[in-house]
Amino acid sequence: MQQTIARTDQPEGIASSSAAAELRKRAVAVGIGNFMEWFDFAIYGYFAAVIGQIFFPSTQPGVSLLSSLAVFAVGFLARPLGAVVLGPIGDKLGRRAVLIITVFGMGLATTLIGLLPDYASIGIAAPILLVALRFLQGMMVGGEWSSAGIYIVESAPANRRATAASVITGTAGAAFLCGTAIAAIITSSMSEEAVAQWGWRVPFVASIVMAGVAMYIRRKLGDTPVYEELERKRANNTLETVSSRAKWRAFVISFAFSALFGVSLYYFITYANTHLTQTVGLSKSTALWLCSLTLVIYTLLNPIVGRLSDRFGRRPFVLSAAFGLTVLAYPVFLLMNTGHYGAILLGLLIMALLVAITAVMDVVLLVEVFPASIRSTGAAVGHNVALALLAGPGPFIAVALIQATHNPNIPAVYLAAVSLACFIVLWFLLPETKDRDITRG
Repeated sequence: MQQTIARTDQPEGIASSSAAAELRKRAVAVGIGNFMEWFDFAIYGYFAAVIGQIFFPSTQPGVSLLSSLAVFAVGFLARPLGAVVLGPIGDKLGRRAVLIITVFGMGLATTLIGLLPDYASIGIAAPILLVALRFLQGMMVGGEWSSAGIYIVESAPANRRATAASVITGTAGAAFLCGTAIAAIITSSMSEEAVAQWGWRVPFVASIVMAGVAMYIRRKLGDTPVYEELERKRANNTLETVSSRAKWRAFVISFAFSALFGVSLYYFITYANTHLTQTVGLSKSTALWLCSLTLVIYTLLNPIVGRLSDRFGRRPFVLSAAFGLTVLAYPVFLLMNTGHYGAILLGLLIMALLVAITAVMDVVLLVEVFPASIRSTGAAVGHNVALALLAGPGPFIAVALIQATHNPNIPAVYLAAVSLACFIVLWFLLPETKDRDITRG
């Protein structure tokens, strides 16, 4: 078994340099696997328009894109199932077990999407198989985000939990950045015909290499100190009982902050690119480079948010982000719809800051609001139900709203409405959890 890290409920931090080295190793292992997972999931969004054309051909304007975004949402609808299946594994067999399953399943599904024949080759079987593989992707992501977050936060000292959480959100941001940059390179260096024929497939197939590396590294990990303590309590019959009321309250809170994070994130990293090309009229390469630049800022902001939250708490940050998204969603779309690069960058940078806050708070709160014995299941279900119901359909709803109203600013209404609802729930239900003992329950 790997060397045990100092207990996470000790605010004085890690007791020795060897424990600090172990924590760094765990951060690297989880970060690499998390990067691979989110790179795989992101590239579908960036090539949604191309995928729509070759798997859902249609002469009607917008139908192919809507079909492709609907399949994007399928990945989110599968997430609760992944949570229900994989979450209990994390509570019964350990956090590490889930991390190995998810990285293998995601790598396999993504590679097969890259090898899938198109509609012109095998007809209706092509979109059916695409939906099935997206469903598998969604199940794996349904276990990855919360499990990776739980693993790294449970391995961190109490006064560095949000900073540790930023490893998950930062590597996810880097994955989206890498996916955006690769998509920009492919679309700017190849003709549209070449991209449609084979160019979009390259990053999908290449993900098998990252999956293999991540699998190798994660297999060498031990489990978290919190889970080891949980196992000792089970063996000694000293595990605290968790009431139904406490479980339900934790679920509602996690649903709210996960919805806030999920809707804003996918507006920022998936829909913004589609909006800039399909609605504003920018070229694909220009839109991708603008999104890449703001993703750099987003990624750099994550550890800063983590450090500040470890000092000042969770509640003020998550409430500020919810309020900011409520009042600034419409101005952000006004800026993007000017078509001017400076205004677009300003709008996207506002989003980058607010989404970075929601991201780090999402990961650390998933650990801190749930008791240890139900944490893997509760966090996975609460997070993924919110993303399936509200975040996954977000890009589809945004496109559909524009087509129905012909108002390019109308997607802001959905983002603001969800953010306002989350603000109200969190204002009344979320306590400050910065100093909570995460080994309890």
